[in-house]
Amino acid sequence: MPTVPRATGREHLVEASTPAVVLKFDPNVMHHGGLGVIRSLGRHGIPVYGVHEGPWAPAASSRYLRGRCFWQPDPEHADRVIAGLIRLATRIGRRSVLLVTDDAGAIFLAERGAALREWYLFPEPPADLPRRLAGKYSLAQLCREYGVPTPRTLLPESLEQAREFATATGYPLVAKLATPWIEGGKLRSTSVIAGPDQLHRAYEQCAGANAGLMLQEFIPSAPGQDWFFHGYCDAASACRPAFTGVKERSYPADAGLTSMGRSAPNPRLASEIVSLLARLGYRGTMDLDIRFDPRTGQYHLLDFNPRLGAQFRLFRDTAGNDVALAAYLDLTGQRIPFAEQVSGRGFLVENYDPISALAHWRRGDLSPRAWLASLREVDETAWFATDDLRPFGLMCLRMGWRAVSRPFSGFSRNHKTTTPSRMRYRVGRGQTEEELWT
Repeated sequence: MPTVPRATGREHLVEASTPAVVLKFDPNVMHHGGLGVIRSLGRHGIPVYGVHEGPWAPAASSRYLRGRCFWQPDPEHADRVIAGLIRLATRIGRRSVLLVTDDAGAIFLAERGAALREWYLFPEPPADLPRRLAGKYSLAQLCREYGVPTPRTLLPESLEQAREFATATGYPLVAKLATPWIEGGKLRSTSVIAGPDQLHRAYEQCAGANAGLMLQEFIPSAPGQDWFFHGYCDAASACRPAFTGVKERSYPADAGLTSMGRSAPNPRLASEIVSLLARLGYRGTMDLDIRFDPRTGQYHLLDFNPRLGAQFRLFRDTAGNDVALAAYLDLTGQRIPFAEQVSGRGFLVENYDPISALAHWRRGDLSPRAWLASLREVDETAWFATDDLRPFGLMCLRMGWRAVSRPFSGFSRNHKTTTPSRMRYRVGRGQTEEELWT
């Protein structure tokens, strides 16, 4: 399965002297979006520096990293985060492009990033916009304000209110953490509620959590109706590139991240989203989830992630651009060439799609033969790359250890494995790591 971009004869030259830093706050070491950025920019000769939980993070082993910073920044310690990023910038030695791969990072830069602009290049959206877009209930309110179709939602103040909403809307329902970038108790970011007992359990799991529970109408899913949109908006809120694709499978099934996706140009959907972005005055990268409702003929906006999507490497245009490279070009004052979306590319997340496929097989809507056939359509994988094998190997080891140890451990994906104020960095291969205190 080919995972290294093939030359099309139309790729443009990139002026690669400006470094790039890949940042996230989410302590999930299995996040593959950052690895996609490292490979995308690194293959163009751009010096890439990554912020990682530790040397055991698979992305930290990429051969395309110029330097690694082992640090778990915490947005609740804003002054320490700013001081740490400035310290990293001084070690790099010049102003760098700063790309974030999670909602917390996008919100932090929009609200607290002014002190970093001397050191980093990053988009400047309206300060309150990323928080409103990333919040599940605030997004629904914004959709109503702008006349954008979205499922009915409720932020229940009591279990009785949640039950009344379920009675009026009908099961299944979708349960979401209203602010998924903060502590959400035992509930997943998104899950499907099949009946009253599961609703009660979801409400109890979220009780006392900071993130809060939101209930959402479930729009029936069918093949080819789950869409996503990735793009980049410049300082004038002009979106280029603008990519659309179909979510074939997700993890968890029907209510999670894309585990198998396909690039599919959809001019109508792209036009609707680009128009919305301009009305919002949005700037930067984005990842939107949309579901088509055949009953009404409308596309419903389900989620708006104001940052790079983990599956962005699915999308390329005929000039060789993806969203991360487009952001780098614009932020460094280079031209983003006009080019068409490459259609039909397939993307696979190797550690999650087999689990999703198993759930579909148990429901009777995917056979093992059909799953294996779908793998032949994959052009890009989250972890495996013939020119960068170490992250894939470390991912396999970590997934194996997780499978063995999970029954005996109460470890949570929100558990932070390093002290927020402690930073170790390595700038340049072969140099000694040094611990910094911010």
